Amino acid sequence: MFDSAHSSSETGDSQWISLSDMMAGLMMVFLCIAVFVMRSLIDERAKIRELAESYRDTQLAIYQTLQQEFSRDLDRWGASLDKQTLAISFNNSDALFKTGDFTLSDNAQEIMSSFVPRYIAALTPYMDSIAAIQIEGHTSSEWGEQSAPEEGYFHNLRLSQQRSRAVMQYAHSLLGPAQAVLVRAKVAAVGYSSARPILNTSGIEDADRSRRVAFRVVRDSESHILQILEEAL
Repeated sequence: MFDSAHSSSETGDSQWISLSDMMAGLMMVFLCIAVFVMRSLIDERAKIRELAESYRDTQLAIYQTLQQEFSRDLDRWGASLDKQTLAISFNNSDALFKTGDFTLSDNAQEIMSSFVPRYIAALTPYMDSIAAIQIEGHTSSEWGEQSAPEEGYFHNLRLSQQRSRAVMQYAHSLLGPAQAVLVRAKVAAVGYSSARPILNTSGIEDADRSRRVAFRVVRDSESHILQILEEAL
């Protein structure tokens, strides 16, 4: 009887040990899975961060390239460079066009002759990350005292489109064949009328500065975001 009880006890201990080993094994499996998942998440976050930093670094590099190329010219051209939008704005289009007209003045042609070839050359190394270069025409909200606001807006819309197209056409004439192909592929002429006015510190439209022509770099953010999403999946 004692032998039977002893044997039964050994069998129970053996079963308990086997169950303990199985539980320990399962815990190790779950621990390995958890470590693997955590490691994968860390790797994915690192990839996303690397892509985001690459986008930011390219943005900064474009800004610094434009700043270095044109820093001595911006003031005398009445122009400015925006770090966030990568837009070079010629802030008083009255110096480029006669009032209500879209024919480039002699002064405008002189400025563009100096600006455009250097601008395209400066951006060429970054073209893979640039979706488009927009030549933007902007006006103030003014258009004759007798005009209704809506009528004035559409008059200015036509004028802003004509001005941006005139600048683009003149820019195209300044470039060699290879650069001209690049312009046709990347550059667009856009007119915004008075939709994007420049405001003074009091929040009131600055009519002189609102009348402007801008060259704005549009980054290829869509494909970059898709790449980030693909890396995260």
